[in-house]
Amino acid sequence: MRKEPSVTGRELPLVGGAPRERADAAENRRKILSAARRITASGGVESLSMDEVAQAAGVGVGTVYRRFGDRAGLAYALIDERERRLQDAFLHGPPPLGPGAPASERIIAFMEALVDRTEEQADLLLFAEASAPEARYTGGSYAAYHLHLTTLLRHLRPDTDIHYLADALLAPLAAPLYLHQRRTLGMDVERVKAGLDELVRTLGQPESEERFQPEPPPPI
Repeated sequence: MRKEPSVTGRELPLVGGAPRERADAAENRRKILSAARRITASGGVESLSMDEVAQAAGVGVGTVYRRFGDRAGLAYALIDERERRLQDAFLHGPPPLGPGAPASERIIAFMEALVDRTEEQADLLLFAEASAPEARYTGGSYAAYHLHLTTLLRHLRPDTDIHYLADALLAPLAAPLYLHQRRTLGMDVERVKAGLDELVRTLGQPESEERFQPEPPPPI
């Protein structure tokens, strides 16, 4: 069984990595996250206060700090719930996002799903990614995305630096750039997806590409 992330819970575990909790701890976690979700839905990320969350959840503020560390840790916990659904879809769901489709189709489907996921929690992601200089890259979610893409790219373009290409494909989905495109430049979601689709297509599709089912990523 994978261990629970240390310090403040900022390292997002891979799908299936949720630790067992005592019933009371699990109930407190549920109440805290439910309260945090309501607060951010009504007032935005800026309104996410540890004191207010504790009051809304009916628990002591010390419980919130011990469980999540700080506001960034709480934000990552909210992100984690949505993250697990995405990871389950690309690891075990139907094609083309899940196994069973050609690599190029799976990459396109993954990038489009990642756009939807970023759109849904863009402000939370921006807040969480700003909590530390490399916060975006040190969590389990980025490692899972990167491994997923390198697995597909190794099949699609084995002659290239697949690790660099995986970073290059993920770079446009960093929250600051994504929000700049959406809110400052006025790009809609479909335009962002179309641009990423074109980026994937420029990688080319070898004639030898076959349908395959990669192994699930190992624990990070």
